[in-house]
Amino acid sequence: MTRGGRKSARGEPERRCIVTRESRPRRGLIRFVIGPDDSVVPDLAERLPGRGIWVSADRRSVETAAGRNLFARVARRPVRVDPALADVIEAGLARRLVELISLARRAGGAVAGREKVLEWLKAGRAAVLIQAADGSAREKAALRPPGGPNTYVDCLTAGELGVAFARDRVVHAAVDGGGLAERVKGEALRLGGFRSDAARPDAGRDAAGDVPRDERLVRNG
Repeated sequence: MTRGGRKSARGEPERRCIVTRESRPRRGLIRFVIGPDDSVVPDLAERLPGRGIWVSADRRSVETAAGRNLFARVARRPVRVDPALADVIEAGLARRLVELISLARRAGGAVAGREKVLEWLKAGRAAVLIQAADGSAREKAALRPPGGPNTYVDCLTAGELGVAFARDRVVHAAVDGGGLAERVKGEALRLGGFRSDAARPDAGRDAAGDVPRDERLVRNG
Protein backbone atom coordinates (compact mmCIF):
# COMPACT_ATOMS: atom_id res chain seq x y z
CA MET A 1 0.00 0.00 0.00
CA THR A 2 1.31 3.41 -0.99
CA ARG A 3 1.72 5.85 1.85
CA GLY A 4 2.94 9.39 2.17
CA GLY A 5 3.05 11.95 -0.62
CA ARG A 6 3.32 9.91 -3.83
CA LYS A 7 1.66 11.69 -6.75
CA SER A 8 0.63 10.87 -10.30
CA ALA A 9 2.13 12.44 -13.41
CA ARG A 10 -0.65 15.05 -13.18
CA GLY A 11 0.31 15.91 -9.60
CA GLU A 12 -2.64 14.14 -7.98
CA PRO A 13 -2.05 12.26 -4.69
CA GLU A 14 -1.98 8.50 -5.25
CA ARG A 15 -2.65 5.46 -3.08
CA ARG A 16 -2.37 1.74 -3.77
CA CYS A 17 -5.46 -0.47 -3.90
CA ILE A 18 -5.09 -3.56 -1.70
CA VAL A 19 -7.00 -5.62 -4.28
CA THR A 20 -5.40 -4.68 -7.60
CA ARG A 21 -2.08 -3.60 -6.04
CA GLU A 22 -2.08 -0.70 -8.49
CA SER A 23 -1.49 2.93 -7.52
CA ARG A 24 -4.00 5.45 -8.75
CA PRO A 25 -5.31 8.94 -7.83
CA ARG A 26 -7.06 9.04 -4.48
CA ARG A 27 -10.34 10.20 -5.96
CA GLY A 28 -10.62 6.81 -7.65
CA LEU A 29 -10.43 4.89 -4.37
CA ILE A 30 -12.25 4.46 -1.07
CA ARG A 31 -10.35 4.93 2.19
CA PHE A 32 -11.08 2.60 5.09
CA VAL A 33 -9.90 2.59 8.68
CA ILE A 34 -10.21 -0.01 11.41
CA GLY A 35 -12.47 1.25 14.17
CA PRO A 36 -11.95 0.84 17.93
CA ASP A 37 -14.23 -2.23 17.83
CA ASP A 38 -12.10 -3.79 15.04
CA SER A 39 -14.76 -3.08 12.44
CA VAL A 40 -13.90 -1.95 8.89
CA VAL A 41 -15.15 1.61 8.52
CA PRO A 42 -15.43 3.38 5.14
CA ASP A 43 -13.99 6.89 5.45
CA LEU A 44 -15.63 8.59 2.47
CA ALA A 45 -14.55 12.07 3.59
CA GLU A 46 -11.00 10.84 4.32
CA ARG A 47 -10.91 12.49 7.73
CA LEU A 48 -11.01 9.65 10.24
CA PRO A 49 -7.88 9.01 12.31
CA GLY A 50 -5.86 5.86 11.83
CA ARG A 51 -3.94 4.15 9.10
CA GLY A 52 -5.78 4.28 5.81
CA ILE A 53 -6.56 1.16 3.81
CA TRP A 54 -7.40 1.94 0.20
CA VAL A 55 -9.62 0.02 -2.23
CA SER A 56 -10.63 0.92 -5.78
CA ALA A 57 -13.97 2.67 -5.87
CA ASP A 58 -16.08 -0.09 -7.34
CA ARG A 59 -18.35 -2.75 -5.91
CA ARG A 60 -16.35 -5.71 -7.17
CA SER A 61 -13.12 -4.54 -5.54
CA VAL A 62 -14.77 -3.90 -2.18
CA GLU A 63 -16.48 -7.29 -2.21
CA THR A 64 -13.20 -8.95 -3.19
CA ALA A 65 -11.35 -7.22 -0.35
CA ALA A 66 -13.98 -8.43 2.10
CA GLY A 67 -14.26 -11.94 0.66
CA ARG A 68 -10.52 -12.58 0.58
CA ASN A 69 -9.97 -11.19 4.08
CA LEU A 70 -7.64 -8.54 2.70
CA PHE A 71 -8.61 -5.94 5.30
CA ALA A 72 -7.41 -8.25 8.06
CA ARG A 73 -4.18 -9.01 6.22
CA VAL A 74 -3.31 -5.35 5.85
CA ALA A 75 -4.37 -4.53 9.42
CA ARG A 76 -2.48 -7.61 10.66
CA ARG A 77 -5.26 -8.54 13.02
CA PRO A 78 -8.79 -9.97 12.89
CA VAL A 79 -11.39 -7.44 11.78
CA ARG A 80 -15.17 -7.35 11.38
CA VAL A 81 -16.61 -6.58 7.95
CA ASP A 82 -20.26 -5.63 7.45
CA PRO A 83 -21.79 -8.10 4.95
CA ALA A 84 -23.51 -5.11 3.32
CA LEU A 85 -20.34 -2.99 3.18
CA ALA A 86 -20.62 -2.22 -0.55
CA ASP A 87 -24.25 -1.17 -0.13
CA VAL A 88 -23.33 1.08 2.79
CA ILE A 89 -20.66 2.75 0.67
CA GLU A 90 -23.04 3.19 -2.27
CA ALA A 91 -25.64 4.87 -0.07
CA GLY A 92 -23.01 7.12 1.48
CA LEU A 93 -21.59 8.18 -1.87
CA ALA A 94 -25.08 8.95 -3.17
CA ARG A 95 -25.74 11.18 -0.16
CA ARG A 96 -22.45 12.98 -0.66
CA LEU A 97 -23.16 13.63 -4.34
CA VAL A 98 -26.68 14.89 -3.62
CA GLU A 99 -25.33 17.17 -0.89
CA LEU A 100 -22.69 18.61 -3.23
CA ILE A 101 -25.25 19.38 -5.92
CA SER A 102 -27.53 20.91 -3.29
CA LEU A 103 -24.67 23.07 -2.05
CA ALA A 104 -23.96 24.23 -5.59
CA ARG A 105 -27.65 25.03 -6.07
CA ARG A 106 -27.80 27.13 -2.89
CA ALA A 107 -24.71 29.03 -4.04
CA GLY A 108 -26.29 29.77 -7.42
CA GLY A 109 -24.00 27.32 -9.19
CA ALA A 110 -26.56 24.71 -10.28
CA VAL A 111 -29.88 24.73 -12.10
CA ALA A 112 -32.59 22.16 -12.82
CA GLY A 113 -35.11 21.79 -15.61
CA ARG A 114 -34.59 21.15 -19.31
CA GLU A 115 -34.92 24.76 -20.49
CA LYS A 116 -32.62 26.25 -17.85
CA VAL A 117 -30.04 23.54 -18.40
CA LEU A 118 -30.20 24.08 -22.17
CA GLU A 119 -29.62 27.81 -21.65
CA TRP A 120 -26.52 27.11 -19.56
CA LEU A 121 -25.19 24.63 -22.11
CA LYS A 122 -25.67 27.07 -25.00
CA ALA A 123 -24.05 29.88 -23.03
CA GLY A 124 -21.07 27.70 -22.13
CA ARG A 125 -21.77 28.13 -18.42
CA ALA A 126 -22.43 24.45 -17.62
CA ALA A 127 -19.37 22.44 -16.60
CA VAL A 128 -21.29 19.26 -15.77
CA LEU A 129 -24.54 17.92 -17.22
CA ILE A 130 -26.45 15.73 -14.78
CA GLN A 131 -29.40 13.60 -15.89
CA ALA A 132 -31.47 11.11 -13.95
CA ALA A 133 -30.71 7.47 -14.69
CA ASP A 134 -34.43 6.70 -14.83
CA GLY A 135 -35.35 9.65 -17.05
CA SER A 136 -36.58 9.34 -20.62
CA ALA A 137 -33.73 8.26 -22.89
CA ARG A 138 -35.19 10.30 -25.74
CA GLU A 139 -35.38 13.47 -23.64
CA LYS A 140 -31.90 13.01 -22.28
CA ALA A 141 -30.40 12.49 -25.72
CA ALA A 142 -31.57 15.96 -26.75
CA LEU A 143 -29.00 17.57 -24.44
CA ARG A 144 -25.29 17.22 -25.10
CA PRO A 145 -22.76 17.49 -22.25
CA PRO A 146 -20.00 20.10 -22.39
CA GLY A 147 -16.62 19.05 -23.72
CA GLY A 148 -13.98 17.48 -21.52
CA PRO A 149 -13.69 14.35 -19.41
CA ASN A 150 -16.38 13.23 -16.97
CA THR A 151 -18.73 16.11 -17.78
CA TYR A 152 -21.77 13.83 -17.96
CA VAL A 153 -23.28 12.23 -14.86
CA ASP A 154 -26.29 9.92 -14.68
CA CYS A 155 -25.72 7.80 -11.60
CA LEU A 156 -28.56 9.37 -9.58
CA THR A 157 -32.27 8.65 -9.89
CA ALA A 158 -34.78 11.42 -10.52
CA GLY A 159 -35.89 11.16 -6.91
CA GLU A 160 -32.34 11.51 -5.59
CA LEU A 161 -31.59 14.41 -7.91
CA GLY A 162 -34.86 15.99 -6.84
CA VAL A 163 -33.67 16.06 -3.23
CA ALA A 164 -30.78 18.30 -4.27
CA PHE A 165 -33.25 20.84 -5.67
CA ALA A 166 -35.98 20.45 -3.02
CA ARG A 167 -38.32 18.87 -5.57
CA ASP A 168 -39.98 15.49 -5.96
CA ARG A 169 -38.15 14.65 -9.18
CA VAL A 170 -35.51 16.24 -11.40
CA VAL A 171 -34.34 14.73 -14.68
CA HIS A 172 -32.06 17.46 -16.06
CA ALA A 173 -29.57 19.54 -14.05
CA ALA A 174 -26.30 21.34 -14.59
CA VAL A 175 -23.45 22.58 -12.41
CA ASP A 176 -21.31 25.54 -13.43
CA GLY A 177 -17.54 25.73 -13.50
CA GLY A 178 -17.16 26.86 -9.90
CA GLY A 179 -15.18 25.11 -7.22
CA LEU A 180 -17.76 22.36 -6.70
CA ALA A 181 -17.70 21.04 -10.28
CA GLU A 182 -14.60 18.90 -9.82
CA ARG A 183 -15.91 17.52 -6.55
CA VAL A 184 -19.19 16.60 -8.24
CA LYS A 185 -17.27 14.80 -11.00
CA GLY A 186 -15.14 12.94 -8.47
CA GLU A 187 -18.03 11.73 -6.34
CA ALA A 188 -20.00 10.74 -9.45
CA LEU A 189 -17.09 8.62 -10.67
CA ARG A 190 -16.87 6.85 -7.32
CA LEU A 191 -20.63 6.29 -7.12
CA GLY A 192 -20.68 5.00 -10.71
CA GLY A 193 -18.38 2.17 -9.68
CA PHE A 194 -21.08 0.88 -7.34
CA ARG A 195 -24.07 1.42 -9.61
CA SER A 196 -22.98 0.10 -12.99
CA ASP A 197 -24.64 -3.00 -14.40
CA ALA A 198 -21.30 -4.80 -14.32
CA ALA A 199 -20.84 -3.90 -10.67
CA ARG A 200 -24.07 -5.32 -9.29
CA PRO A 201 -26.69 -7.83 -10.37
CA ASP A 202 -29.57 -5.63 -9.17
CA ALA A 203 -28.37 -2.43 -10.88
CA GLY A 204 -31.84 -1.89 -12.32
CA ARG A 205 -33.18 -0.93 -8.89
CA ASP A 206 -32.32 1.91 -6.56
CA ALA A 207 -31.55 1.75 -2.84
CA ALA A 208 -35.27 1.52 -2.10
CA GLY A 209 -35.56 -1.36 -4.56
CA ASP A 210 -38.17 0.09 -6.88
CA VAL A 211 -36.69 2.67 -9.23
CA PRO A 212 -35.15 1.48 -12.52
CA ARG A 213 -31.74 2.77 -13.54
CA ASP A 214 -30.27 3.44 -16.94
CA GLU A 215 -27.26 1.23 -17.65
CA ARG A 216 -25.12 4.29 -18.46
CA LEU A 217 -23.89 5.86 -15.25
CA VAL A 218 -21.00 8.17 -15.88
CA ARG A 219 -19.75 8.87 -19.37
CA ASN A 220 -17.21 11.25 -20.81
CA GLY A 221 -18.37 14.25 -22.73
